[in-house]
Amino acid sequence: MIFANPTYLYLLLLLIPMAGWYIWKLRKSQASLQVSSTKAFDLPAARSYKVYLRHVPFVLRMIALALLIIVLARPQSTDKWQNSTTEGIDIMMVLDVSTSMLAEDLKPNRLEAAKDVAASFINGRPNDNIGLVIFAGESFTQCPLTTDHTILLNLFKDIRCGLIEDGTAIGMGLANAVGRIKDSQAKSKVIILLTDGENNRGEIAPVTAAEIARTFGVRVYTIGVGTKGQAPYPTPRGTIMVDVDIDEPTLKQIANLTGGEYFRAENSQALKQIYQRIDEMEKTKISVQEYSKKQEEYKLWALLVLGLLLLEIVLRSTLLRNIP
Repeated sequence: MIFANPTYLYLLLLLIPMAGWYIWKLRKSQASLQVSSTKAFDLPAARSYKVYLRHVPFVLRMIALALLIIVLARPQSTDKWQNSTTEGIDIMMVLDVSTSMLAEDLKPNRLEAAKDVAASFINGRPNDNIGLVIFAGESFTQCPLTTDHTILLNLFKDIRCGLIEDGTAIGMGLANAVGRIKDSQAKSKVIILLTDGENNRGEIAPVTAAEIARTFGVRVYTIGVGTKGQAPYPTPRGTIMVDVDIDEPTLKQIANLTGGEYFRAENSQALKQIYQRIDEMEKTKISVQEYSKKQEEYKLWALLVLGLLLLEIVLRSTLLRNIP
């Protein structure tokens, strides 16, 4: 048996001063009587069984308190150790947040579709360290590598176009992600880069960033988002059609240099399938040793506490009642 909150067991030490206080109080409560002769008391007097049982309520209370402390410590039972395998890698997601991601060829737009699919991907990888880099005309880390996917998903919700200067700095976004993942000790280090345009900003060329990624053993999957030809784009004056310009040769070169793969997502369903394929390809099995599921055992102890307290109340009120 183990305890979820073992520090509560130190409260058992309080039972020692409680017992001492009871003994001290018992001695102080003994009355004295002065008589001229004790001859009348020399004959042995029969003692009632109640004399021997008068301490039972206090003992019951002490046991109940001890059991209550054990309940607070939350006793748990576990089965034996077992071997199992889990899957976990380190992944940096690099997301384009330039204003062109507001195009509506993916529903409701490219950015929101990318966020929704990425969130589903994250939920399906509970054992992975996952981080997030966003870029437009410049780049910054929205979330470093973490297994706390709740925080990561909350940060995903806050992503929108206009957070940073507009433009498309693919090389800067990729280099930032490499800097975050390069020192990872994971067997597999992966970057998923999603963009809908051509590199037109930043001090680092995309291919240069890819060569840095290859140096550190980082595999890069690139995703080009957008239909072929033109796509609807919202403006204050209404929706207009704009040209879709994705630098596919560069994205393919990045993937080839790092051992990854390039994908083209022309609609939301295609984007989901791309993430599913990446999910299937990036599996690393790790052998671990762990306990089986713990079971709470405090209920029986709590029932014993209740039973002992009820028994004490009954004895104090009936058989062992003290009359002042």
